[in-house]
Amino acid sequence: MSTLFAKKPLGMLLKEQTGENRLKRVLGPVGLTSLGVGAIIGTGIFVLIGEVTHQKAGPAVMLSFVVAGTACLFAALCYAEFASMVPVAGSAYTYAYATLGELMAWIIGWDLVLEYAVGSATVASGWSGYFQKLLALVGRAFNQDWHIPKMIASAPFNYIAKTGQFESAHSFMDLPAFLVTLAITIILVRGIQESVRFNAAMVIVKLAVVAFVIGVGAFYIDPKNWHPFAPMGWTGISFFGNTIFGQEDGGGKPLGMVAGAATIFFAYIGFDSVSTQAEECKNPKRDLPIGIMASLILCTILYIAVAAVLTGMVPTDQISEKAPVSNAFASRGLVWADWLISVGALTGITSVLLVMMLSQPRVFLAMSRDGLLPPSFFAAVHSKFRTPWKSTIMCGFAVAFMSAFLPLGILAELVSIGTLFAFVIVCGAVLIMRRTNPNAERPFRAPLVPFVPIAGISICLLLMFSLPAENWYRLIGWLVIGLVIYFGYGRKHSVLAQHNAGTNPAA
Repeated sequence: MSTLFAKKPLGMLLKEQTGENRLKRVLGPVGLTSLGVGAIIGTGIFVLIGEVTHQKAGPAVMLSFVVAGTACLFAALCYAEFASMVPVAGSAYTYAYATLGELMAWIIGWDLVLEYAVGSATVASGWSGYFQKLLALVGRAFNQDWHIPKMIASAPFNYIAKTGQFESAHSFMDLPAFLVTLAITIILVRGIQESVRFNAAMVIVKLAVVAFVIGVGAFYIDPKNWHPFAPMGWTGISFFGNTIFGQEDGGGKPLGMVAGAATIFFAYIGFDSVSTQAEECKNPKRDLPIGIMASLILCTILYIAVAAVLTGMVPTDQISEKAPVSNAFASRGLVWADWLISVGALTGITSVLLVMMLSQPRVFLAMSRDGLLPPSFFAAVHSKFRTPWKSTIMCGFAVAFMSAFLPLGILAELVSIGTLFAFVIVCGAVLIMRRTNPNAERPFRAPLVPFVPIAGISICLLLMFSLPAENWYRLIGWLVIGLVIYFGYGRKHSVLAQHNAGTNPAA
């Protein structure tokens, strides 16, 4: 049992930064912040906001962003402290290994795999919606009806919140989502520097479009559209599928501002992906905290502003769930703006997909270096591009298939619960590390400890319990699969366990 909870010493973690089989250090604070903004602003602001506003929160989605952003702020402070202490690949997995032991590290690492894989699939699904809208706009400009055939335009089924049932979409697969995922995979294999340059260009475009949405859309706000402000209630709190406070939809799922925050939380998951690039930072002890906090604060302000504009321009029951922002401008007669926003949204969502797919192989890399996954595959770094190319290709195909066959709503909620779970672990790990390693070097210290980590844990748990029960079942099922792999392979090949036993780690 002692091997299950063996902790990885800080010295061993820091030693992993040396050697030839490490990633290339090319990122500074601007590049990291760009990656954070690239990962955060995208599907949440251009796609998911429509679904949450229409189905769960109404105009109160503005406060949903505030609640979710507050939880992220507390978690971000904890992430920043750990990222400055242990600047190696792996993010929350690495932090858990140093504080909670190998078993919890495996659980959180496996959870991160779920977060980034399903999150990427969600983003790809949102990308497909805007791509098809832009294709139709281009066709209309040439007096043509350009569209993707229905059989390859969406996932095979949808979830209808009002009835609580699934219905056929009369489609076989979402081909655009499948193809864009494979294209991003090729870019990621080519190298981190190329990926960052590609992302930076897209971030500039989408920030310009977001500024346009806020600046121009503000002139078309009708305050009447904000009444009632919370048509589905202010709460929507449940406990394992049993609603405690608030309304329910036809399937028994919670509705309200807090329930909306639990789902819209997906929009914030990008900032933690910054910490997975720790091994590629020039000065990680300084730059990682800057990148994490700067990207989160900037994006939270923009999210709330866009939510205010969107809900002020269009009544709740008329907000589109597929392309809400561009359709809002089109509904006010601004057809030219519909073009601009669709291009910006497509660009923004592409950058989110790139950063999220960039993060997952680096979690696999950290786990395989510890012997918990086969290093010959997951720790393989390309001799020329210096990227974890094998796992990047594997993840690319997995994300492509999920985005092609699963609908957006199911994917988004599954990502949210996985991310919230990771945040709970990181906040708890800060409390433990402050007690067990009080004298460790901390270039960045989270303020107001223990209040900050305890508040982060509390709000994240509140949001987790406000998600539908089936999300818990899916999370538990995923973790069970992970435990089978750990006890079947990881525990036997653990580098730390063999090091502590005085034997040579297995290859």
